[in-house]
Amino acid sequence: MKTTSIKSRVLAGFAILALTFSAFAVEKDPIKVEKSTIEWVGKKVTGQHNGTILFKEGEVKLKKGALVGGTFVVDMNTINVTDLEGEYKGKLEGHLKSDDFFGVDKFPEATFVITSVEGTVVKGDLTIKGHTEKESFTLVTKNNTISGTVVIDRTKFGIRYGSNSFFDNLKDKAIHDEFELTVNIAF
Repeated sequence: MKTTSIKSRVLAGFAILALTFSAFAVEKDPIKVEKSTIEWVGKKVTGQHNGTILFKEGEVKLKKGALVGGTFVVDMNTINVTDLEGEYKGKLEGHLKSDDFFGVDKFPEATFVITSVEGTVVKGDLTIKGHTEKESFTLVTKNNTISGTVVIDRTKFGIRYGSNSFFDNLKDKAIHDEFELTVNIAF
C-alpha cells in the first residue's frame, strides 16, 4: 500500500508540474501574411503620397492568449504607391527604393522585434536600412489581429533626403521626417 501511495503522490506531483509549466508556456503562431496589411503615408509640404508594403514573414508570441513578443519581417521590394498611376507611380516607387530612401538593393528587409508589451504599448527593436532603433508603439490585439497606426521618424534610420532638419532652403520641396504606417497583422 505504501508503494501505491508513493507512486500516486509522485504522479500527482508530475501532473501539477506539467500544469504549472503549461500555464507559463509561450505559444508561437506564424502571422498570416496574405491577410496582414501595411498601408503607408508620407507627407511633404505640398501634399502627401500613400501606398502599401507587404510582410514577408513573422510570428507572434502569446502567453495565456496575451501578446508577449513577436518578430515581423517586411519585404521592402514590395513598396507600392497607390495614389499615382503610370510613369509618376513608377518614378516614385523607384525613388523610394533607391539609396535616397530605403536602399532596397542593399537592405531588402525591415524588421521589428518585440522586446516587451505593457497593455497596448509594444516596445521593440525596429531595423530599417541597416539601422536599429528602440521604438514604442500603441497597438491593439483583438480577435487574432494586432492593429494600429504608428509614426516613424525616418531620419533616425539615416533617411535624410528632402528633410528640413538637415537641409536649408528646401521650401516646398521639403518632405516631412515622419511617416505613418497603419498595420493589421493577422495570426
